[in-house]
Amino acid sequence: MLQIDLWKRILIALTCAVGLWLAMPNAFYTNVERHNDAVQAIELGANTPENQADRSLWPGWMPSGLVNLGLDLRGGAHLLAEVQVEDVYAARMQAAWPEIRDALRPERATVGTIRLQPSADDEVRVRISEPDGMARALEIVRGLARPVQTITGVGATDIDVRSSGDIIIVSLSEAEKLATDERTVQQSLEIIRRRIDEVGTREPTIQRQGADRILIQVPGIGSASELKEIIGTTAQLTFNPVVTRGIDPDAAPGIGNKIVPSLDEPGVLYTIEAAPVVTGEELVDAQPAFDQNGRPAVNFRFNTSGARKFGDYTAENIGSPFAIVLDDEVVSAPTIQSHIPGGSGIITGRFTIEESTNLAVLLRAGALPAGLEFLEERTIGPELGQDSIDAGKVATIVAFAAVLVFMFLSYGLFGLFANVALIINIGLIFGLLSLIGATLTLPGIAGIVLTVGMAVDANVLIFERIREELKTSKGPARAIELGYEKALSAILDANITTFITATILFAMGSGPVRGFAITLGLGILTSVFTAIFVTRLLVVIWFERRRPKTIEI
Repeated sequence: MLQIDLWKRILIALTCAVGLWLAMPNAFYTNVERHNDAVQAIELGANTPENQADRSLWPGWMPSGLVNLGLDLRGGAHLLAEVQVEDVYAARMQAAWPEIRDALRPERATVGTIRLQPSADDEVRVRISEPDGMARALEIVRGLARPVQTITGVGATDIDVRSSGDIIIVSLSEAEKLATDERTVQQSLEIIRRRIDEVGTREPTIQRQGADRILIQVPGIGSASELKEIIGTTAQLTFNPVVTRGIDPDAAPGIGNKIVPSLDEPGVLYTIEAAPVVTGEELVDAQPAFDQNGRPAVNFRFNTSGARKFGDYTAENIGSPFAIVLDDEVVSAPTIQSHIPGGSGIITGRFTIEESTNLAVLLRAGALPAGLEFLEERTIGPELGQDSIDAGKVATIVAFAAVLVFMFLSYGLFGLFANVALIINIGLIFGLLSLIGATLTLPGIAGIVLTVGMAVDANVLIFERIREELKTSKGPARAIELGYEKALSAILDANITTFITATILFAMGSGPVRGFAITLGLGILTSVFTAIFVTRLLVVIWFERRRPKTIEI
């Protein structure tokens, strides 16, 4: 006969209550969002009266998780960037020259003098004055090769070394280029993610597309140009020895050197050694600060390796100028007054407080290993996003109302039970979305609208089955029990196949497709739960109280 154990009833009721409890903050979205922002700001030290007032907009003991709104609902910026992986080849080859030079110096008696020659970006050409020592020189340089650190590059080395007359030619191997491309794109992806996270934007979408492209979507940001300012700066920080200082842009820098302008002194040019002593990759921290004159600056600190190189160079070059170079511009070029141990220092310049803060963020997040070319950029205004939200609300309400009316007209009191379960079902969907921190997009709203129709599908199967059982002259209790039992397999089959489709969409799709798949998949889980357990509990409670001799569906 119809019966549900007490512990099952309690568990079903608790599940519904917890789901609706988690969904409740979404009914007060603006207040809860301001509360969450204020709490985060206070934790970071901005304990202002405005933040205190915003924090009080929502009780601290209530759940505060919200369904994040996607780019098409909140508005924001969309960028598609291509990573210029070839930039890394040139940097690798520039860094290889000092290593090659230092390895050949002990063999001067055999190879003669060593001179760097003009080279393409992806190779280094070194001339030796004793061609008879070429075999020994090639042996030494090939000894600098390292294994490629990838599965596909097993057995390969990172450089190819060959000779042409009295010139040694060193270039990256094809296996190393492939490995470098992969590392460069992955590193760029993570650095972009850290930079955007540092700014505190909500639920950005940052994912790889193809071999060397990155898709960036950030809801709530003002424009695509603002987003480009955050992520587009390469922030390549290097510390280079200064060769000369002058104003002649046509001066020859010399092989192994380059000319870069001064950031603070218009028209002043510095000739610096192209190979840096230390790079920003060896920074472990950077914080905005003030110099001894009270002007905005940036404090920095190196890791162990960088601190050792920085300390050794300053000890050996007291009295020489040393350029701090940011994105091929000399920020400052102080003269080394004494040995600087510990690996920490300060970058001074004509910064505003905002500029020093942004520079610290960029340096702390890390330097992009290569430049980015923006192939596509779009700005979606908040008005358009609000229009999408309003349209989604209308679609959901119309679908919801139509289903409620249809179920009541078709199944009477049992249709009302299905309607109550449908309302609970929508609340459970939003509760789960809030719990996992999912992002709701316009296709996600379409998934919810679809779920509204699918949610009552299981109830239709059950009620039609109960009608069939009533026609065989079975009693009401037996007919209800058999209706739920015999409809169960059809319900599970239909929803499992749809859930498999949603899973494949989530695994293979991206962006909006995933948003649709998430809401569809969660909607399937909640609709099966409400159809099998919630409506049955409502029917059982009604039947226990009324004990009808006959029922009409």
